[in-house]
Amino acid sequence: SETASVLDLKEKLDDLIIAKKEKIIQLWFDMWIKQKDLGIDEIFTEDVIYTESWSPKYENRETVKLWFNEWNNRGMVIDWTIKQFFHKGNQTIVEWYFKNKMNNGSIEDFDGISLIVWTDDNKIKELKEFGCNRNNYNPYQNGKIPKFRDEKTNWF
Repeated sequence: SETASVLDLKEKLDDLIIAKKEKIIQLWFDMWIKQKDLGIDEIFTEDVIYTESWSPKYENRETVKLWFNEWNNRGMVIDWTIKQFFHKGNQTIVEWYFKNKMNNGSIEDFDGISLIVWTDDNKIKELKEFGCNRNNYNPYQNGKIPKFRDEKTNWF
Protein backbone atom coordinates (compact mmCIF):
# COMPACT_ATOMS: atom_id res chain seq x y z
CA SER A 1 0.00 0.00 0.00
CA GLU A 2 0.96 3.64 -0.37
CA THR A 3 1.11 4.15 3.41
CA ALA A 4 3.50 1.22 3.81
CA SER A 5 5.84 2.52 1.11
CA VAL A 6 5.89 5.99 2.73
CA LEU A 7 6.74 4.36 6.07
CA ASP A 8 9.47 2.30 4.37
CA LEU A 9 10.96 5.48 2.89
CA LYS A 10 10.86 7.23 6.28
CA GLU A 11 12.58 4.25 7.89
CA LYS A 12 15.28 4.24 5.20
CA LEU A 13 15.79 7.99 5.65
CA ASP A 14 16.05 7.56 9.43
CA ASP A 15 18.64 4.80 8.89
CA LEU A 16 20.67 7.11 6.61
CA ILE A 17 20.55 9.92 9.19
CA ILE A 18 21.69 7.55 11.94
CA ALA A 19 24.54 6.29 9.75
CA LYS A 20 25.59 9.89 9.05
CA LYS A 21 25.59 10.72 12.78
CA GLU A 22 27.70 7.65 13.55
CA LYS A 23 30.14 8.63 10.81
CA ILE A 24 30.43 12.15 12.28
CA ILE A 25 31.18 10.75 15.75
CA GLN A 26 33.78 8.37 14.31
CA LEU A 27 35.38 11.32 12.48
CA TRP A 28 35.64 13.25 15.77
CA PHE A 29 37.36 10.29 17.46
CA ASP A 30 39.65 9.82 14.42
CA MET A 31 40.73 13.47 14.65
CA TRP A 32 42.11 12.76 18.12
CA ILE A 33 43.93 9.61 17.00
CA LYS A 34 45.42 11.45 13.99
CA GLN A 35 46.00 14.67 15.99
CA LYS A 36 44.54 16.63 13.09
CA ASP A 37 41.49 18.86 12.62
CA LEU A 38 39.63 17.04 9.85
CA GLY A 39 36.49 19.17 10.03
CA ILE A 40 35.65 20.60 13.46
CA ASP A 41 33.83 23.47 11.72
CA GLU A 42 31.67 20.98 9.82
CA ILE A 43 30.59 18.80 12.76
CA PHE A 44 30.01 21.30 15.60
CA THR A 45 27.69 24.30 15.79
CA GLU A 46 29.32 27.67 16.41
CA ASP A 47 27.73 27.80 19.89
CA VAL A 48 28.38 24.15 20.84
CA ILE A 49 28.59 23.29 24.53
CA TYR A 50 31.16 20.53 25.15
CA THR A 51 31.62 19.21 28.70
CA GLU A 52 34.43 16.83 29.60
CA SER A 53 33.82 14.13 32.23
CA TRP A 54 36.14 15.79 34.74
CA SER A 55 34.54 19.29 34.61
CA PRO A 56 36.05 21.47 31.82
CA LYS A 57 33.31 23.04 29.72
CA TYR A 58 33.86 24.68 26.33
CA GLU A 59 31.04 26.98 25.26
CA ASN A 60 31.75 27.57 21.58
CA ARG A 61 33.45 25.95 18.60
CA GLU A 62 36.49 28.23 18.70
CA THR A 63 37.24 27.12 22.27
CA VAL A 64 36.78 23.46 21.26
CA LYS A 65 39.35 24.03 18.49
CA LEU A 66 41.74 25.78 20.90
CA TRP A 67 41.43 22.88 23.37
CA PHE A 68 41.88 20.27 20.63
CA ASN A 69 45.05 21.90 19.27
CA GLU A 70 46.52 22.75 22.68
CA TRP A 71 45.81 19.30 24.17
CA ASN A 72 47.40 17.54 21.19
CA ASN A 73 50.62 19.45 21.89
CA ARG A 74 50.69 17.96 25.42
CA GLY A 75 49.81 14.37 24.62
CA MET A 76 48.26 11.92 22.23
CA VAL A 77 45.22 9.68 22.13
CA ILE A 78 46.40 6.10 21.66
CA ASP A 79 42.97 4.49 21.43
CA TRP A 80 39.39 5.75 21.29
CA THR A 81 37.28 2.75 20.34
CA ILE A 82 33.54 2.95 19.87
CA LYS A 83 31.71 0.03 21.49
CA GLN A 84 28.10 0.88 20.63
CA PHE A 85 25.58 3.60 19.79
CA PHE A 86 22.08 4.39 21.04
CA HIS A 87 19.86 6.84 19.16
CA LYS A 88 16.64 8.55 20.21
CA GLY A 89 15.26 11.53 18.34
CA ASN A 90 17.90 14.26 18.18
CA GLN A 91 20.16 12.53 20.73
CA THR A 92 22.86 9.88 20.50
CA ILE A 93 24.74 8.05 23.22
CA VAL A 94 28.03 6.46 22.27
CA GLU A 95 29.86 4.05 24.57
CA TRP A 96 33.64 3.99 24.16
CA TYR A 97 37.06 3.01 25.51
CA PHE A 98 39.71 5.74 25.72
CA LYS A 99 43.47 5.66 26.29
CA ASN A 100 46.00 8.49 26.12
CA LYS A 101 49.66 9.10 26.77
CA MET A 102 50.82 12.53 27.85
CA ASN A 103 54.23 13.98 27.00
CA ASN A 104 55.22 13.70 30.69
CA GLY A 105 54.84 9.91 30.38
CA SER A 106 51.55 9.50 32.24
CA ILE A 107 49.02 7.12 30.70
CA GLU A 108 45.28 7.13 31.34
CA ASP A 109 42.64 4.71 30.19
CA PHE A 110 38.98 4.50 31.04
CA ASP A 111 35.56 3.61 29.70
CA GLY A 112 33.03 6.28 28.97
CA ILE A 113 29.96 7.49 27.20
CA SER A 114 29.14 10.69 25.37
CA LEU A 115 25.65 12.13 25.28
CA ILE A 116 25.27 14.10 22.05
CA VAL A 117 22.47 16.48 21.06
CA TRP A 118 22.10 17.19 17.34
CA THR A 119 20.69 20.06 15.30
CA ASP A 120 18.21 19.38 12.50
CA ASP A 121 21.10 19.58 10.01
CA ASN A 122 23.14 16.94 11.91
CA LYS A 123 25.65 19.16 13.68
CA ILE A 124 26.62 18.58 17.29
CA LYS A 125 25.20 21.34 19.49
CA GLU A 126 25.93 19.70 22.83
CA LEU A 127 28.24 16.92 23.95
CA LYS A 128 28.71 15.68 27.53
CA GLU A 129 31.28 13.02 28.39
CA PHE A 130 30.99 10.63 31.33
CA GLY A 131 33.93 8.50 32.48
CA CYS A 132 34.09 5.19 34.32
CA ASN A 133 37.15 3.76 36.05
CA ARG A 134 38.27 0.41 34.58
CA ASN A 135 39.96 -0.72 37.82
CA ASN A 136 36.75 -2.11 39.35
CA TYR A 137 36.32 -4.31 42.41
CA ASN A 138 33.61 -5.57 44.78
CA PRO A 139 34.03 -4.01 48.25
CA TYR A 140 31.64 -6.70 49.67
CA GLN A 141 33.67 -9.62 48.28
CA ASN A 142 34.66 -10.82 51.76
CA GLY A 143 31.52 -10.03 53.76
CA LYS A 144 28.84 -7.53 54.66
CA ILE A 145 31.25 -4.80 55.73
CA PRO A 146 32.74 -3.03 52.71
CA LYS A 147 36.50 -2.98 52.28
CA PHE A 148 37.49 -0.06 50.04
CA ARG A 149 40.89 0.21 48.43
CA ASP A 150 43.25 2.71 49.96
CA GLU A 151 44.15 4.44 46.72
CA LYS A 152 43.55 7.65 44.87
CA THR A 153 40.45 7.36 42.73
CA ASN A 154 40.20 8.72 39.20
CA TRP A 155 38.75 12.16 38.60
CA PHE A 156 35.25 11.26 37.53
